[in-house]
Amino acid sequence: MDAVTRRLELGGITHIVVASNSGYTVERLLSRVGDRPINVVAVTHHCGFKTEGECEMEQDVEDSLRSKGVRIVRASHVLSGIERSITKELGGASRVEAISESLRALFGQGLKVCVEITVMAADNGAIPCGDLEVMAIGGTGTGADTACIVRPAHANSFFDFEIREILAIPRVKRKGKRK
Repeated sequence: MDAVTRRLELGGITHIVVASNSGYTVERLLSRVGDRPINVVAVTHHCGFKTEGECEMEQDVEDSLRSKGVRIVRASHVLSGIERSITKELGGASRVEAISESLRALFGQGLKVCVEITVMAADNGAIPCGDLEVMAIGGTGTGADTACIVRPAHANSFFDFEIREILAIPRVKRKGKRK
């Protein structure tokens, strides 16, 4: 989060998209944002991601975040969604999964998450698209280990998306891989 704080001090950021399933990472971010006029959007898994019919973020946590001005986006992963179900059932891989795996292999899970949650937030109307810069924060497993500045795009114009700055990224992209 130190890289996030340093970048916020430079100014120009009015929107932050952060991945969070428990709310913990959003709370940590809010302490760094302070009283800056920034639209914070928390993107979480769709209901049923882990357990059928259940949402991961506790309702009281969600209510608390909303009371602090955080917008919650709960949506299917744009870089897998129904494609993952087809792959599990029929085998093979889709072009969308190839994009996801390429981002993960080259830049790590956290950066893949940053791209994905920004598109999900844009598709839900939680952030504007166009020529503006948004900070995206994601991670590998739990917590946040990756932050970047991006030009958002909707899923239907995915190739207009740009990664403009990488603020933090893990040195080792995959556990068990070469160092």
